[in-house]
Amino acid sequence: MKIRLGFVAMSIHLKNASPSQTMTVTNFEKIIDREAALRKLTNTAAKNLQNSLRVMRHAHAHGLHLYRFTSKLVPLLGHAHTAEWDFWTKLKPEFEEVGDFIKKAQMRVSFHPDHFTLLNSAKKEVLDNSIADLDRHTTMFELMGLDETAKLNIHVGGSYKDKAESLNRFRDHWQLVPERIRRRITLENDDKTYTALETLTLCEELGIPMVLDIHHHRCNPGEEDLRDLTSRIFKTWDGTGLVPKIHISSPKSPEAMLHHADYIEPGDLLPFLDLVRETTNTDLDIMVEAKQKDDAAMRLAKDLAALDDVTSIDEGSFTYKD
Repeated sequence: MKIRLGFVAMSIHLKNASPSQTMTVTNFEKIIDREAALRKLTNTAAKNLQNSLRVMRHAHAHGLHLYRFTSKLVPLLGHAHTAEWDFWTKLKPEFEEVGDFIKKAQMRVSFHPDHFTLLNSAKKEVLDNSIADLDRHTTMFELMGLDETAKLNIHVGGSYKDKAESLNRFRDHWQLVPERIRRRITLENDDKTYTALETLTLCEELGIPMVLDIHHHRCNPGEEDLRDLTSRIFKTWDGTGLVPKIHISSPKSPEAMLHHADYIEPGDLLPFLDLVRETTNTDLDIMVEAKQKDDAAMRLAKDLAALDDVTSIDEGSFTYKD
């Protein structure tokens, strides 16, 4: 069973390499020359893309082959102030350079659009804005020249005081999402509302791959045991050309279970790896969600490499109990 590690957006190790530098609306409005303000935004976005490339080169060099982009690559993208500004043409060379590296390094990449992207909202404006946001994320992957293995991971959405009705609304709204976007979407169980089983049922019905977050399941398990769900969850990845992906995080404290700790406690992952080894023996990609970003992934990699049942492939990839 092969496992690979990755991390989210930022590097603790690299200096001056933030991929999410931005500009507030207030500061944008202070610049009298609107075109000058838009050029400044474009330059900031170009720097964010260059820094993303720096972070990915660093990750790849350390055997971390999964990477999640920040959704803040292009400041104020989607805001009314930038509606008529063609970021795409102006940033095409930077997007292509990032995509060329991803393809050459064979990295697995994703976006996790922000919490306001809600396909099951009852408000038309929210739904329209959500689809527009997913369209922008899809366009960024297309500019990078990446195929549909580059995914957009989202949550089911809110319960709106009636989970059954909200799930049905997701099903209805799914048909309104353009096919080129639908082919990139994955769904993740969350820590408060939709359990792994509820998310899985929707994924099976609509043909959506499911990203299992094992910390979220710990916080919001419903009445299900993961042993009864894991093989079904992994089957949703059949035909995608990808192995299943999971998210791992450790709680900040027993009193703050929903919050992510700085690092990953190996004991929060190993029981699940044993479960997978015993039930499906499926290869896995694991996204580390921890406050210390790449350092947390590197520390987890070292912790795993020290185990008797683990054989290192490179710094961030291993075989487990083979």
